[in-house]
Order: sequence, then structure tokens, then C-alpha cells
Amino acid sequence: MSGTSPILELSGISKSFGGVDALTDVDFVLNGGEVHGIVGENGAGKSTLMKIIAGVHTDFRGTMRLDGAEVRFHSARDAQAAGIGMVYQELSIVRDLSVAENVFLGRQPTGAIGLIAWRRMAREAGDHLRGLGIDVDPQARMGSLPIGIQQLVELSRILFSGARVIILDEPTSALSPPEIERLFDLLRILRNGGRTIVFISHFLDDVLRVSDTITVFRNGRKVVTAAAADIDKSWIIERMIGAGHGELEAGYTKDIRLCSKDDAPIALQAHHLSLSRAYLDVSLTVRAGEVLGVYGFMGCGQIELVRTLFGGLKPDHGAIRMGGRALRMANTAAARRAGIAFVHESRRSMLFFLEPMYKNVSISILDRLSLLLLKPRKERQIAGEQVRRLRIVPPSVERLVGTFSGGNQQKIGLAKWLNFLPKVLILSEPTRGMDVGAKADVVRIVSGLRDQGIGIVVASTEPETVLAMADRVLVMKKGEIVREFANEVISKDRLLAAA
Repeated sequence: MSGTSPILELSGISKSFGGVDALTDVDFVLNGGEVHGIVGENGAGKSTLMKIIAGVHTDFRGTMRLDGAEVRFHSARDAQAAGIGMVYQELSIVRDLSVAENVFLGRQPTGAIGLIAWRRMAREAGDHLRGLGIDVDPQARMGSLPIGIQQLVELSRILFSGARVIILDEPTSALSPPEIERLFDLLRILRNGGRTIVFISHFLDDVLRVSDTITVFRNGRKVVTAAAADIDKSWIIERMIGAGHGELEAGYTKDIRLCSKDDAPIALQAHHLSLSRAYLDVSLTVRAGEVLGVYGFMGCGQIELVRTLFGGLKPDHGAIRMGGRALRMANTAAARRAGIAFVHESRRSMLFFLEPMYKNVSISILDRLSLLLLKPRKERQIAGEQVRRLRIVPPSVERLVGTFSGGNQQKIGLAKWLNFLPKVLILSEPTRGMDVGAKADVVRIVSGLRDQGIGIVVASTEPETVLAMADRVLVMKKGEIVREFANEVISKDRLLAAA
């Protein structure tokens, strides 16, 4: 470990959301002048801890010390004033402003009469960026630049504000290999200059390459901290999933036998699909009565891929076929007419939270119920059937959707498509944020639909979800399919290793 002495120390940190523990009694130390990698599965607690450090989450238990003195941040502004900055996966740049304006965002230099000193701002921004090895025109429009450069500019803004501790959340998820190398070079320069970097990532190869120290989180607890030079990818994976620990759910470690449906009719095919900065040259086949799992870490491209299959995104290249015919899906309505259904990963994007449950279920079939007048009685009857079928709790079709639990909201999203069954059903993160019982219900529902001959695509960053549902699995990494598992025994650690 290259750090000289602790710059930040956290003791006994606990945090809960709605009565659910996100962090439990976590101790964590950051040393000055190190790159500290943070790894763990979705929901392991790593991002929650970093948001506490960055002043985003202020209601927590435990103590935090900066340079030996106890601190308590009440906002992100407090953390920034103390020299802590965070660069999120979703960048906070302003695309329509110049590079210089983004570097100085909120701190534009002014002249004697209070007007912005535009030339000085461009000159100082250029000097600052060049000092970090970033060669870019400070007057260029931010939105016109590659995302790798945008990320470096945002990082430079955090540095320019005086941050000594910089937290990077999934910084390589959308970068090309040359952009990753450029970022890593900059991180090494910053570390050698005494800055402390926290590097959160699902890409274990990246974490091992750039980090001096690595901490593993699991189920809201810190598992272990070790020097990166002393460990490898297999060591990290074993501690992430808790192999050998009997208290974990069997589904996390049990081997699963995949049985693909090689002789079943083809329901949907994608040929050489590419979408700039999302995925490259992806081909896949979905068969009737098969669940095809598409697994990868956050930012690997699978979310954009499944949205393309439903007409939500238009690919730069490639074709989609059903029944041997090429589909021209200008939008999602065309995909629906072709027999494709899509359950979005965001419940707020697929449901009307301020409307009753029955209206959310019937909205996809209103044109089939009546051409002129609504038929609320029929809508309620149909919704009631789905309540019983999907075990939606509480079983009230009049209840506002926003008052249901997340797992039951997900079932309502599924119910929209089950009145007239599609040929292909696409599920994006179908069990995100669910408890074990709700996940089991969704697995049961998906298995029943598969047995009715529907071709199903399950895209998820949760390996246990893919293993519980899929007959065949494609693994995506940085926009490409890197592995297919079919007709073989597979385990969670093999899936993680492939991604």
C-alpha cells in the first residue's frame, strides 16, 4: 500500500433506507497518495459509503475523521469545501457550455466591474488542462467532445476546486481502451502528486491495474482490505460472493445446469447490431420457449441493446428479424405491433404512479377493449385477474401504483403485457431492488411464460437473477459479447469472471 498516512478514517458507519440496512458497522481508512479500489456486487454498500464521504447522505451513524479531526458533512458543498469531490457515472457536465465554462462552473472569474472575464477563463482553463496532460480546446463545446474527454474535464474541475480526495464512480464503464489508458495515466500522475483517489468499479481487471489498495464489500459490510499487489481476480470474486460461507443463500454459490432450446423455432434474431459508444457488432438469437440471459456489469451495453430490440434506440448498423423478415422498427409502437413487449428497468418510466393499478394494467390494451369509449368495469376485471395470477399485494385494483412496494410495482409492469401475450418479452433488470420473496415470484412468472412458448430476454447486472431464469447466457463486456454459456454447468463465479 503506497499511502503514507491516513487522511480519512470512518468508524462504525451504519446507514439504512426505509428500515433496510444499506451499511452495517463499517470501518474504512483512506491513506494519502493512494488509489484505493472499491469492489462489490450491486447493493453491497460501496456507493452508499462513498456518498456519505461526499456529503450526499448526511443521516448516518458512526464517526468520520479528516486529518485526525472529527467532521460531519451536512451537504456535498461541505465535503467539497473540505477537499472531497466525487465524479459520478452520470456526468454533471453542461453539454451546451464550453470546456472552459465547465472547468470554472459556478466559479467564473470576473473583471473589475463584475463581468465574466472570458479570455482569462479560457486561458486559465487551458493552462490547467495542459498541466494535467489534457490536450483540448478550452473554447470547444463540451457536448461535441468524446465522453472520455468529457470525463477528464469533469475530473479537472473537481481538481481545480482544490479536492485532495477524488471519488470516481464506475469511471471506465463507457470509455474506449485508449480513453481508459489516458484516464489511468492521469490517475497515476495525481497519486504521485499526493492526491488520494477512490476508484469504484465492477471491472475487476481495471481495479487491479490501477489500484494500490482494494477493499471488498458484501451485503452492506466491509469484508476485507488488501494490497492490490498481493491478490488477484479470483481472490476478489471469492470474497465478493462469499464462497465457502454457509450462511449465504444457496443460489449464490450453487452450480446451475443450462439447457438451451437449440431445436425450438427462432422468435427473434439480431444481426451485427452496433450503436455508437454503447455496443459493437452484436448478434444474437432468441428461440420460442427460451429464456436468453444477457449478463454484464453496469455500463457494459446490455441496457442499450435491449432498448434497441424494442425500438427505443435506433442502431447505427445491423438488422433485427422476426419470422425470417427484417423489422423496420422506427419506434416502440412498431415493436409492439410486431409482437415484442418490454418491461423497463425503471418503474417510473413504465408506470403511472398517481393512477390506480387497473389503469396501469389496461393501458396497453385500451385499443382492443374499445374504439371509442373506455370500459372501466372491464379494465378492473382484467386487472383483477392479473392480481390473482401474479400474487400482487395488496390485491386492490383501485390502489395507486405509487403506494405499492417495488416488487409489486414490477409485477404490475409485467401485468401490462400478459393480457395478450407477446411473441418476445424483454425484461431489463427485472428483479432490481426486490426482496427474496418478490424475486422468487418473478422467477416463477417468467418460467410460466417460457413454458407457454414465449421467447424471453432477461438483461441484468445481477448474476443470481440470470442464473435463476436463463436457459442460455450471453456475457457482455464493454459493449461486446465476450462469452456464451449453453448446455453446460455454470456457477456465479464463472459468470463474474467472464464479465
